[in-house]
Order: sequence, then structure tokens, then C-alpha cells
Amino acid sequence: MRIIVSGGGTGGHIYPAITLIRAIERKVNNAEFLYVGTDAGLEADIVPKENIPFETINIEGFARSLSPANILRGAKAVAGVAKAMNVVRRFRPDAAIGTGGYVCGPILLAASLEGVPTLIQEQNVVPGITNKILSKFVTKIAVGSNEAAAHFPKEKTVFTGNPIRGEVMAARREDGIKKFGLDPNKITVLVSGGSRGARTINRAMVGVLRHYVGDGNVQILHVTGSAGHDDTMSLINEAGIDLDNVKNLIVRKYLYDMPLALACADLAVFRAGAIGIAELTARGIPSVLVPYPYAAANHQEKNARAMEAAGAARVILDRDLKAESLLAVMVELLSESDKLKRMAEMSRKLGRPNAADVIAGIVLDIARGERRA
Repeated sequence: MRIIVSGGGTGGHIYPAITLIRAIERKVNNAEFLYVGTDAGLEADIVPKENIPFETINIEGFARSLSPANILRGAKAVAGVAKAMNVVRRFRPDAAIGTGGYVCGPILLAASLEGVPTLIQEQNVVPGITNKILSKFVTKIAVGSNEAAAHFPKEKTVFTGNPIRGEVMAARREDGIKKFGLDPNKITVLVSGGSRGARTINRAMVGVLRHYVGDGNVQILHVTGSAGHDDTMSLINEAGIDLDNVKNLIVRKYLYDMPLALACADLAVFRAGAIGIAELTARGIPSVLVPYPYAAANHQEKNARAMEAAGAARVILDRDLKAESLLAVMVELLSESDKLKRMAEMSRKLGRPNAADVIAGIVLDIARGERRA
């Protein structure tokens, strides 16, 4: 079994791809993979470290306006498709998977033209332009939400949920409590704006942290992200918060054990990326979501609104986020245990912890079928 996988640009495209590779490996002993990305995306750093064979093609996304840069990108796109055809013909895959990003376009188009069964996995409520185009060519489309299904051909589309890392479900609360030095009897709030951080969340959290200093019922694990850590720590110091002597407030630049942190969380304050939401719902964690305002097609707000409509989250737009607005929602939820419990139940109902295995099964089904004429 030989499978090409492509997904690039951001971790939201790369980690689902790696998760699917691992899920297929659990099902098929002799599977061979080739990951195709770009040398400029995060995949060029992440994928080789996973010991997955990696190859690049040179392609960039198009600007939304007519510009000279688009002419150069168009030339790269043509060259990228030509190289993609060579890659597909040389590797001779039984199936091809795309998880998003511009690099998927040439690879899945080339595979489809060569008669190779293909699948795209769309994480967001609103699909990206690459997947919208590819939907006309591919064999199957696995969507992370029911809302996304409306944008694709019904006969090809399957609602599977988004693939999440196996470690997320394997992590145990008691191990997380020990790892981070938390109190097992307190409500735990996990705050994160992503690996680089979210400035608005970090700044709003300073007032929230000040409110909860020494609280007997609530503890907060706040992950600032690498880009925002120094600024946040400076503001915390200016606010007179002595973290060394406050046991219920923990502020970290980065967590290498996020699955353990999720296992401890009773409430999360997060951005609204599709994979982050998938991990929250898989564990049944209620959330306060602050969508990244510059996401393509405003897809993060649409992801968040779908969660809010289901009763699993509360949404605060980035432009409205202040310490006062965030604190008001947190105090409400943390002081009303029944409300928090109902949100947790609705979050769990949305969760699809076995999504990776389901999608892997679909890939193997189409791969074992005959190549299309």
C-alpha cells in the first residue's frame, strides 16, 4: 500500500495529515508514505522529524487582487503541477490524501488525472478555496463538521469529524495534575492562544489573573505562546502579581504536554482553530472562544459560532475582548456548576475522538478499489 499525503503551511494542515498517517499505519503493516509539501512551510521542519519521507514542490497561494506577484505565482503553479505529475508517476500511489493548504492542489489534481483515488479532509466550517476546487476532482471528501458538508457534492461527502492526536485521548487527568503541580480539588482553566500566542488574549488575562490571585476554588494554567511571553510577564509584574508566591496561577511560555493540560481542563479559553476545537470536544471541554480575526474567509468565527449554537462554547470577538468581558463570562460559568456541566455535555456530543480511524478506513477502502479509468 503506497499513499501520498499533502498538507502544508500551518500546523492545522500538517498535524491532521501526520495523525492520518499514524492511523493508517495501525491498520496496515506494509504501508509506504510520501509526504509532499513546500520548503517554505512548517511541514519542511515538522515532517522529516517524524521520519516520514518528504518531498517538496514550489507553489504559493494567489493574492486576492490582480498584481504582478500573481503572475510569478501563476508560473510557479504551472511548474508545480508538472512536478506533481512526475512525483505521482514515480511513486505510483494507491491513494492520495490532502489536508489543506495550496500545496495540496497540484498533488491531488495530478493524482486524480492519473486515476488515483483521492480524499480531501476539510477541517473548518467554511472550506478553503483549494478544497473547494479539488472537490470537483476527488473521490471522497471527509468533513470535520456537518456545516461544511453543505459546501461540497453530497454524493462524495462524509461527516467524520477532524482527526486528533492519539495522545489527546490517552492523557490522564491525574498525570496532568502531577505534571503541572495543580490542585485536584480546584476547577482548572486552561488558556492558550496557540504556539505563538494571541496578544489580545494574553493582555485580557492579566486582569483575570489579578482577580483570581489566591482563589480557593479556581486555578489557571495560562500558556502565553513564544511571541507574547515577555510582554505578558511584564504586564503581570506591573499588575503586582507575584507568581512565585501564588499557587493557583501558572503562566508558561509553551507546553510540550498539551494533551496532559487538556486532560486537566474544566474550562478552556482558546482561539477557534478547527483542530483545537476538535481536541476540546473530543474531551468534552466547554470553552470561551476568541476567533482569530484575520483568518481566511473569517472561518474561525464561523467555527466558533457553530460551537456556540450547539451550547458548547461562548464566543467573544477579538475586538471586544477585554479583561472585563472575559472575566464576566468566566465568573458566570465557574460559579454556576450546572451551566458548566451542560456545556461540557454538549461539547462531548460534538466530539469525534475516533475521526482519524474513520478517515483512515475510508482511505483504505478507496485505495483497495480499482484505479479509475
